[in-house]
Amino acid sequence: MEFFFKGIVLGFAIAAPVGPIGILCIKRTLQFGRLSGLFSGIGAAVADAIYAVVAAFGLTAVSDVLIAYKTWIQGFGAFFLVYLGVRTFRAKIQDSSVIVSHSTLIGDFLSTFALTITNPMTILSFVAVFAGLGFSGSAGTGVSLVLGVFVGSVVWWLLLSEGITFFRKKISRNLMWWINRAAGLLMIGFAIFFLAWKGG
Repeated sequence: MEFFFKGIVLGFAIAAPVGPIGILCIKRTLQFGRLSGLFSGIGAAVADAIYAVVAAFGLTAVSDVLIAYKTWIQGFGAFFLVYLGVRTFRAKIQDSSVIVSHSTLIGDFLSTFALTITNPMTILSFVAVFAGLGFSGSAGTGVSLVLGVFVGSVVWWLLLSEGITFFRKKISRNLMWWINRAAGLLMIGFAIFFLAWKGG
């Protein structure tokens, strides 16, 4: 159980910094409600858990391929982020009572999963942190650690979506218009910075 709780803390800490995924989840929660934001967050949590599995169980063949093609994978992620940023910037303001369909929630999940999974260097981060936590490489401990990472990440996204939902009805359509544009520009800015940093 010790490594399960360590995994929870790690998953929470990885998810908590506000980056492009966080901005996207906040925007979706404000416009479409808590389920949209939560499903977006769960998409990121599943991607993190997959990379945690690769790191914990030493799937070197998978990690070697991902790291070998990291420039292409990360480039795809950056361009996908630009696409989402443009869509967010141009999004029409919908009434807060709009019903979000199952297909929309699946799309929310898949988009953040794709964004998160396109950063294969996360594997190396998990390897370093797992070593620091004293992970021995045993199967039972690895499962506990990975489950903890997933749970910790989901807890953060649940808290975030619930917290943002509290303010949702207090936001006017005009303010939502500005939020969409600010969120879109921030996501595009993240992508441009990422591409420039990798290219430099």
